[in-house]
This record gives sequence, C-alpha cells and structure tokens, in this order.
Amino acid sequence: MMSSMLLAASVPPTPVWSPTVAIIIAASCAVALLLTLGNKSAKVGPAIPGLPIGAGAFIGAMAFGHILGVGIVLGLTSIGKL
Repeated sequence: MMSSMLLAASVPPTPVWSPTVAIIIAASCAVALLLTLGNKSAKVGPAIPGLPIGAGAFIGAMAFGHILGVGIVLGLTSIGKL
C-alpha cells in the first residue's frame, strides 16, 4: 500500500492539451507513417485509398506515432521545455 502511494507521488505533472501538443503528436504520426512507407510488407491487407500501404500497417503506424508523440511530450514536459 505504501509503495503505491509513493509511486503516485512521483508521477510528474502532465501538460494540458494545447496546439503545441497536437503538432507534436501529428508530426510523430507523420514520421511513423513515413517509416512505414519504406516497409515492403506494408502492402498486405485491404488498401488505403491514396496511400500505398494496407489498413493494418496504417493503424500500426498511427499507434506507434501516438506512443512516440506521448513520449516526446512527457519528455519535454519533464525537462521544462513544454
């Protein structure tokens, strides 16, 4: 019980939603999508209109982009830059 209270006390403050946070998340998703476009196995499954990748690769790229973006936002917040 005590260790969970100490863990909760050590959580850094998270930033409020702002256009800066949105830009960071969007840029991270774009980078993840660009990395996916170079993958040869990304063309498996139903195609996304306008993109040369499948639906599964697109969803995976967006999920990875959000995880990457959240890490960047929390990192910038913890060093005081955001």
